[in-house]
Amino acid sequence: MFTGLVEEVGTILSIVERGGNHRITIQAPQSAKELKEGHSIAVSGVCLTALDIGPDRFCADLAKETWARTSFSRITQGAQINLELPLKADARMGGHIVQGHVDGTGKLIGLEPIANADDFWLHIEVPGDLEKYLVFKGSVAIEGLRLTIAIIPHTIKMTNLHSLKPGDPVNIETDIVAKYLEKWTRRDEQSGLTIDRLVAQGF
Repeated sequence: MFTGLVEEVGTILSIVERGGNHRITIQAPQSAKELKEGHSIAVSGVCLTALDIGPDRFCADLAKETWARTSFSRITQGAQINLELPLKADARMGGHIVQGHVDGTGKLIGLEPIANADDFWLHIEVPGDLEKYLVFKGSVAIEGLRLTIAIIPHTIKMTNLHSLKPGDPVNIETDIVAKYLEKWTRRDEQSGLTIDRLVAQGF
């Protein structure tokens, strides 16, 4: 499990295609020191397995589906990516619940400065099937970064957002709580247990 708090911005050193799969090598001096072979790490919001770990870098293999269904399809050598190590059991939960399971990709429209403030609006075109999970002031993970709506300058500086261009695809993971609520609501509707009926029965 992750929190959506980016710990380091890594750099893609190489991309090698092998039989339709891709192996990426990432320079990440801070993260590499804490990784062991087989450990999980969130790479721009995608949970990957660290392999061939060096003093300042590690590799990860991407299956065809991962490559096609995430923003990795746009990366090239030198691209910047957001990195986060898994949450430790005894650590403070400073962000939100992020699984590293990308629901789809949106398209970056741009960053718009907010009048009379140092913050920005982040404009992203979202796939229609994900819109139902997004609510005003709700949370969403973009490129592994847990956000609400406004973006502060520190966030832009300390993540890969400043390196993206309008039109670039970005990974989106919606709130897991919203998904569970949708499932429960659908189940209750199928069984006839609506909120109104539960209230009428004294629950």
